[in-house]
Amino acid sequence: MKKILLLSLLAFFSTQAFAVTAEEKGLQIITELDKRDTGFGDSKAILKMRLINRKGDESLRSLKMKTLEVIGDGDKSLIIFNSPRDIKGTAFLSFTHALVPDEQWLYMPALKRVKRISSSNKSGPFLGSEYAFEDLTSFEVAKYGYKYLNDEEVEGIACYVIELIPKYEHSGYTREVAWIDKERYIAIKVDYYDRKNALLKTQLFKDYKQYLNQYWRAGEQLMSNHQNGKSTALIWEEYTFGMGLTDRNFDKNTLKRAR
Repeated sequence: MKKILLLSLLAFFSTQAFAVTAEEKGLQIITELDKRDTGFGDSKAILKMRLINRKGDESLRSLKMKTLEVIGDGDKSLIIFNSPRDIKGTAFLSFTHALVPDEQWLYMPALKRVKRISSSNKSGPFLGSEYAFEDLTSFEVAKYGYKYLNDEEVEGIACYVIELIPKYEHSGYTREVAWIDKERYIAIKVDYYDRKNALLKTQLFKDYKQYLNQYWRAGEQLMSNHQNGKSTALIWEEYTFGMGLTDRNFDKNTLKRAR
């Protein structure tokens, strides 16, 4: 009897020693997600942005995006619009950071000047889309606090459900809830809650492809706004990696000449 009791106590304390809180588990999952997407170096892609109003009417934009991975800090990215004519040549440059405010600039050809996006305006819509300026920055682990909520399936995919609380100033969201694929550690769905903690938007990630035998990229992202009935789809094509991009390719002083 004493032996059984001793074994039970040992099993109990062993379990307690390895128990983790919901916050710790959430951080572990997100850290693994970040680890698996580190080391790609640089990339470029062609994409289409489809704007859909509440009546279902659509308008299409074409653009291209370049990204430079910055180890120890947030990534740098450059988006250039190719069409339609009224927005052609518009360029958006973003330097992501963790808790230090992101640096973002927008070049509008009609004004022929570069405008810096205020850190207090990152929650505003990006050029009439349902994406906010803050949605277009790279994901940085230190930007959020985390909490594991539960396990759940999304379209047959087993996922961890994680709550993210923004730590950075001027976020338009009180929290986000993300469904992370348990096998591939990639986002399948994200809910965004506004400053009143009401569900604002949902983003779905579809048609993932793997590049360089490691890095997963969605072929389509759909951001739906539950409050105004509008949505924006991003369709990604022609991903290329290892182009040898440097900081010079992301210089705000040459933003007007970006092509």
